Amino acid sequence: MPVSPATDLSDASTSHDEAAPQRRSRRKQARPGELLDAALTLFVEKGFAATRVEEVAALAGVSKGTLFLYFPSKEELFKAVVRETIAGRFTEWNEEFERFSGDSAELVRYCMHSWWERIGMTPASGITKLVMSEAGMFPEIATFYQQEVIEPGHDLIRRILQRGVDRGDFRPLPMEYAVYSLIAPMIFLLMWKHAMAPCCPTSAQIDPIGFIDAQVDLLLAGMQLPKPPRQNA
Repeated sequence: MPVSPATDLSDASTSHDEAAPQRRSRRKQARPGELLDAALTLFVEKGFAATRVEEVAALAGVSKGTLFLYFPSKEELFKAVVRETIAGRFTEWNEEFERFSGDSAELVRYCMHSWWERIGMTPASGITKLVMSEAGMFPEIATFYQQEVIEPGHDLIRRILQRGVDRGDFRPLPMEYAVYSLIAPMIFLLMWKHAMAPCCPTSAQIDPIGFIDAQVDLLLAGMQLPKPPRQNA
């Protein structure tokens, strides 16, 4: 039986009324992510001290009061940004380490390339420079970064290197310092990207992948055990 025009209008009105709360619910669920994206953009661009929560809220399209519903302070907002973009990824990185079946040289190369693709090429790459430059003024965020990023990062790299030693791929290494051999080139790239690269001419720019590959080759040359001479048949 045909539906009358009146019924059509009633159904459309009901459908619209039902859809509105759903849209509001989806919008509410999206707000924390939008606030974190806005905060990351401003923290990297302006630094922790210079970023105001009003600016973050405005960039995310909400009020300052709404921001404080999700994050009670600028410090808590910063911590959430770090957890979302870097610290929260250690679970996946550790799982990849456990599953990796290649040799130790391949693992080191994969580790450094993967880190650049997932952190170095993203806006989160600016967080390290922020922490290093503002640690003296805000020791609490430096302590948080130490606990949430540096310590688990050191632990993962130590396990990568120890795996190489245990498998006979690498010579015995002073682990407490050897971890920095992988970390230092990465920090250099981050500092270059966010400090010097914007000021340098094209001819002076560094190709990150080329730099990483050169560093890996140098590191492996220093870490790998020499292969025994081939016996003549």
